Amino acid sequence: MEFQFFLEVLVGGLLAGVMYSLVALGFVLIYKASGVFNFAQGALVLFAALTFVGFQNMGLPFWAALIITLGVMVLMGIGIEKIVLRRLVNQPPISLFMATIGLSFFIEGLAQMVWGTEVHGLELGITDEPFEVGGVFISSFDLFAAGISGTLVAVLALFFQKTKLGRALRAVADDHQAALSVGIPLQHIWAIVWAVAGFVALVAGLLWGSRLGVQFALTLVVLKALPVLILGGFTSVPGAIVGGLIVGAGEKLAEVYLGPYLSGGIENWFAYVLALVFLMVRPEGLFGERHIERV
Repeated sequence: MEFQFFLEVLVGGLLAGVMYSLVALGFVLIYKASGVFNFAQGALVLFAALTFVGFQNMGLPFWAALIITLGVMVLMGIGIEKIVLRRLVNQPPISLFMATIGLSFFIEGLAQMVWGTEVHGLELGITDEPFEVGGVFISSFDLFAAGISGTLVAVLALFFQKTKLGRALRAVADDHQAALSVGIPLQHIWAIVWAVAGFVALVAGLLWGSRLGVQFALTLVVLKALPVLILGGFTSVPGAIVGGLIVGAGEKLAEVYLGPYLSGGIENWFAYVLALVFLMVRPEGLFGERHIERV
């Protein structure tokens, strides 16, 4: 029984970790292609969820609301790249980072102005009833969400590796000047990446919004992606998967087995402590590239 309980906690943590990986993927896409740490990704997730619920409240059916919201998020991603970040090319990284912080507050304010501040429920038609597999109870919603997240992450990983556009994206990530010299249009590539990031934000917003409710606290959930990035590496799609699994499983096991000795609440901060320890050992992440600089 004790081992079955351990497996139940572990599986629940791994399923949550796949959802963390999906959130982290939005950061990885932008950083991989342009070197920008997009602090506004959390606000994009919130705006996507609020927009979808808002269209549903206006009477639109599920698929119509989904398609329109997808269009809104793709246009928002392209607009952010074209209007804001394109004008900051070749600026110091801190300038780009501060720009995304400003974008985060702007998008949150825009969401509040357009859709209000009420907490909304979000139904995807998936019941959250546990089912038993070999004596281990698994949440049907967590399994569904992990399946959607894992599929999207796998598709994007294959896209980066196997398609011509994916290879162009990787070339831009490796060396902007070299990519330009062989005729790869950086601005088009960055626009595509931001559009995909908007799509990823929509999927993450729907899944996390259905699980926790559509509220402004969703932006805090997205911050859990930071330890995932630190563990997996800021430029690695496989790293986002592995980092998410480690964070998800680690925080659940720590909450259950260490919580009684440390007054509980470990799940809220364990991932950040794990990331801090990891920075001391391997700051570039498990799949990140080592940077050696001559001093």
